[in-house]
Amino acid sequence: MVDPAPADGGTARQRLRAWLLEGLSDMAKQHPGPHAQATDQQHGQRWWRVMCLTGLDYFSTLGYQPGIAALAAGLLSPVATVVLVLVTLCGALPVYRRVARESPHGEGSIAMLERLLSFWKGKLFVLALLGFAATDFLITITLSAADATAHLVENPHLRSALGGHQVLITLLLVAALGAVFLKGFSEAIGVAVVLVGVYLALNVVVVAVGLWHVVSAPSLVTDWTHALTLEHGNPVAMIGVALVVFPKLALGLSGFETGVAVMPHIEGDPDDTEERPTGRIRGARKLLTTAAVIMSCFLITTSFITTLLIPADEFEPGGAANGRALAYLAHHYLGGAFGSVYDLSTIAILWFAGASAMAGLLNLMPRYLPRYGMAPHWARAVRPMVLVLTAIAFLVTWLFDANVDKQGGAYATGVLVLITSAAIAVTIAARAARQRGWTIGFAVIAAVFLYTTAVNIAERPDGVKIGACFIAGIVLVSLASRLARAFELRVTDVQLDEVAERFVRDTAHRTIRFIANEPAGRDLAEYRDKVHQIRADNDIPVEDDLVFVEVTVLDPSDFEAELHVRGEVLHDRYRVLTLEHSSIPNALAAILLHVRDTTGELPHIYFEWTEGSPFAQFLRFFLFGQGEVAPVTREVLREAEPDRGRRPRVHVG
Repeated sequence: MVDPAPADGGTARQRLRAWLLEGLSDMAKQHPGPHAQATDQQHGQRWWRVMCLTGLDYFSTLGYQPGIAALAAGLLSPVATVVLVLVTLCGALPVYRRVARESPHGEGSIAMLERLLSFWKGKLFVLALLGFAATDFLITITLSAADATAHLVENPHLRSALGGHQVLITLLLVAALGAVFLKGFSEAIGVAVVLVGVYLALNVVVVAVGLWHVVSAPSLVTDWTHALTLEHGNPVAMIGVALVVFPKLALGLSGFETGVAVMPHIEGDPDDTEERPTGRIRGARKLLTTAAVIMSCFLITTSFITTLLIPADEFEPGGAANGRALAYLAHHYLGGAFGSVYDLSTIAILWFAGASAMAGLLNLMPRYLPRYGMAPHWARAVRPMVLVLTAIAFLVTWLFDANVDKQGGAYATGVLVLITSAAIAVTIAARAARQRGWTIGFAVIAAVFLYTTAVNIAERPDGVKIGACFIAGIVLVSLASRLARAFELRVTDVQLDEVAERFVRDTAHRTIRFIANEPAGRDLAEYRDKVHQIRADNDIPVEDDLVFVEVTVLDPSDFEAELHVRGEVLHDRYRVLTLEHSSIPNALAAILLHVRDTTGELPHIYFEWTEGSPFAQFLRFFLFGQGEVAPVTREVLREAEPDRGRRPRVHVG
């Protein structure tokens, strides 16, 4: 017998919903990727293998960095690249080696700054950094796909068939990446090792051949130095100009934040503890140092050979070397077969760089936003987030015409803001540790990155505009989510001390009555008058016991937190439960439900009405966890317990 169409439609919708929200409760923290937390079942990997995971993002920039450097600095590209390498080895590397020590669980510099700030200013600051992180990772997806497209389109065997379709091809690559994550992306460090190993080996061949051609034709170096002298005059002027154009080369700094984020995957020592994973920290430092040295060697050599061997006009938009300088050399000097293999390797690593960035977003956002209550319920599931992120990547690709050069500014801004925030974080950490030398050194590094970021933003404002759009979107969606979830029971656990547990046990044999009290002086008169008023307003017999409940608000900007309950006897007669939480109504609702579940009895709680505007009182609750407590407590209970017969009783007089 065939079911009616509406039933079929309903079943199809249910199946679609179940598929989209699969793993909703735990997917956010279990989804694998460069920014995933290592699970208990996951065994650590040797640091050099994990370095290849970082290399998907870091080393893949060789696909476009030499061309961007040539466009930005011209003949000065090798000199400006040397400045970039000095900043990498003397600036970014020491900063992130310190970040690895201070934040060994993969949270990165954002978590370091989060610990330094409290209340709403800390949350908003983290949201702003998340906006730039989203810029970094999303532009990684779109820029990597665009550069992969450039390698496809400019391949001599495919140029005639694919030319003029860059945007469409890039959109298809981004869509295919989204489809992989919709099906389920399983991270394989082994695949990363193979991809990075093959890619670096091919680049070694290209660099070696390029250097051989430079050495074989000494006139190339002579002509280059002569042109530099004519254009800039003297070495001092060259260095000055190189310092000015250096911010345009900031893409070469990409990968450090990812390097710290993959720390949970690194194998530690047998005696490592969660509080102090010494082996993991040592491995992460080796990872960061080795990756930085390898990348620095490639940056210098590739900028040198591409500047000397490739005509300047080929770097321009539409030129054969635009966005693919090393591939140009591979085809020109090693033939079409080797060049096609190089293209294939580059496309593969750029593809997985996009996958790395997607996985990073899927793990970075749930790490912070759910704890703040600033993510819709469905954002804990991977597939809806993949659809949203893919749609945004489509928009970015369309706005930038799938052009590598146009996206360079936005990518550099995201990278530089994160590195600058890391430099500031380690400066503050060194100062807190009273390490004067390190404090001065990190402060100088932070100043360099602040300058670099400011110059990059001034010259290429696209990055900060996109970052601002992401920040505005994250803040608006986050606040709307926080507002929509304001009446959730936001307590992860209830912890009672021995005295509090005794109070609950003693009251379980009769009607359990609590008085919600906002403490003032906590003197005898305060509690005596409160008891008399509550008994009079609610006709409570004199023989019935009353227990005071008082909530201390810790950080009202926190969304979820444990509830700590202490019991005490004041003035030798009044029993008081003192609660610590981020919200008074949510804490009261949680203790009432806990008492109901542990005793099997329905507790009663008694309030006074609060004077003032209802709207102003709601804002006090939303921002400061206080406000008109009685109706909000009742609403939290209503959402937490749909069955009215099992819902604790709320009385207001």
